[in-house]
Amino acid sequence: MTPDDPEETQPLLRPADRSAPRSRRGFLAAFAAALGPLSFGFALGYSSPAIPSLRRAAAPAPRLDDEAASWFGAIVTLGAAAGGVLGGWLLDHAGRKLSLLLCTVPFVVGFAIITGAQDVSMLLGGRLLTGLACGVASLVAPVYISEIAYPAVRGLLGSCVQLMVVIGILMAYLAGWVLEWRWLAVLGCVPPSLMLLLMCCMPETPRFLLTQHKRQEAMAALQFLWGSEQGWEEPPAGAEHQGFQLALLRHPGIYKPLLIGVSLMAFQQLSGVNAVMFYAETIFEKAKFKDSSLASVTVGVIQVLFTAVAALIMDRAGRRLLLTLSGAVMVFSASAFGTYFKLTQDSPGNSSHVDLLAPGSAQPVDPSVGLAWLAVGSMCLFIAGFAVGWGPIPWLLMSEIFPLHVKGVATGVCVLTNWLMAFLVTKEFGSLMEVLRPYGAFWLASAFCIFSVLFTLFCVPETKGKTLEQITAHFEGR
Repeated sequence: MTPDDPEETQPLLRPADRSAPRSRRGFLAAFAAALGPLSFGFALGYSSPAIPSLRRAAAPAPRLDDEAASWFGAIVTLGAAAGGVLGGWLLDHAGRKLSLLLCTVPFVVGFAIITGAQDVSMLLGGRLLTGLACGVASLVAPVYISEIAYPAVRGLLGSCVQLMVVIGILMAYLAGWVLEWRWLAVLGCVPPSLMLLLMCCMPETPRFLLTQHKRQEAMAALQFLWGSEQGWEEPPAGAEHQGFQLALLRHPGIYKPLLIGVSLMAFQQLSGVNAVMFYAETIFEKAKFKDSSLASVTVGVIQVLFTAVAALIMDRAGRRLLLTLSGAVMVFSASAFGTYFKLTQDSPGNSSHVDLLAPGSAQPVDPSVGLAWLAVGSMCLFIAGFAVGWGPIPWLLMSEIFPLHVKGVATGVCVLTNWLMAFLVTKEFGSLMEVLRPYGAFWLASAFCIFSVLFTLFCVPETKGKTLEQITAHFEGR
């Protein structure tokens, strides 16, 4: 094709066009990809109703003791950490679409193994496989959605990743009321199977196709998704995949977004969100809620509602404002949570996290209903604050800030950081509570939330309304 060819001189991806696209199939493609995070959320939420069901299972079904139950919940994070590494490699070498298709396999196989489990090892093996799929889906789905999205709606569509995660968690909680663990695992096969069917009909992202020098396919993908080629910029020359090299870390366009992405993932886990979730049932019982399952469902509903609010306002309010607001709410609510424990757990014998976490355990100091409602209020406020900002935005920013030629490795590092931090915080939180007492542990989480707000104000750029190429240019100083 000669330089004078009109098709060659006409840019495929132009500066952002705020007008509405002529086609809506892009939203369908985003929904198809978001079924991966839905499956991911269901896998995370599965352990909550499944563990009690497995504890009371009658022979010959496998039964979980305390140690096995602990691993049944935690092994998902280890599988997801491995999935983050695998997903980063798949992203660059197999492409975004094929990576999403491939992650449906361990989801379905993992839940199928759990369904037919005859012993604990099969249960753990199935959970490990679903965790691997969670790691791949949590990495690839945000990247796929950000690369097919119109800049004007990228925040909305990107936030739907976290929204689908919490919907999946809530779906597992609700289904757990009526289904025992085997049938709950069967239900877990449905979202990834639907995702497999829908994604087969969706195109690869235009940006990845351009890095593979498939210009015609990229143009066809844009026409299919939005009915127009307007709304994007063409990736700069040299954006094709070249393999990651350590020498690249000298460039500000690489190390700056990598430091921001890793820090966001670390702060997300250091906020104490997992600890607050662990206390949900105990706190609701102290507030005279008799049905312990109501705690999980209430938490799930709060997450869904406020994540939906974040998705609706993301492209108007911007990422930085929501992160700052979210962090400030979490500082206040984590401090209040710590104050609750300070007021109700004064003697050294009350510092045991085991006693606090055990549903229905007798506490030496029985707090008044007023103090119990202080705990419920601060817990709900914390979850709402997390859902508005620090829940969805780190995943959204991770998909936006990296240049194309390092996106696979860089997002893999971010996802690996997130899941390893989740495992370490979950595993070591008990020891931390023994040393600092419960109130000290939550006040420490509040301090980390303060640092997260400062980090947002001084280090995180605003990406609202910018094309992915403009964001890369910002880090490179162009």
